[in-house]
Amino acid sequence: MSERRLPPVTQVGMLSLALILAGGIYLSSHIPNHVSLAPAVILLCASALLLAGNLASLARVQGFAWTRFFEIARWALIAYLIIAGMIEYAFLRNNLSGGPLVVLTLSLVVFAVHVPVLIAFTVARFAES
Repeated sequence: MSERRLPPVTQVGMLSLALILAGGIYLSSHIPNHVSLAPAVILLCASALLLAGNLASLARVQGFAWTRFFEIARWALIAYLIIAGMIEYAFLRNNLSGGPLVVLTLSLVVFAVHVPVLIAFTVARFAES
């Protein structure tokens, strides 16, 4: 039995998460001093493009177990939205504002979407369609 060809969703997802992590570390290491947002914004945009490309490549897969994918993704998304909300609360509680808050919030959005996609893909790739 041959394994069907799937796009490299996991590898691209991990690269996307690494870019988000690098941007977050960069911003966090310079706060509360003035920080240039350009490197973090570039990393955020690259990560968001990888997320969009990952979703587009996954959407083109024929015969994929979409029911199982959405079943898993729904619950994982709820969990990661709660996690992202708690991290956002910590940002606000520590008086983060302006550009760094916007960039870190958008980074949390990418994080909160991409991790559930990776979890659901990992389960659904082995499920029967």
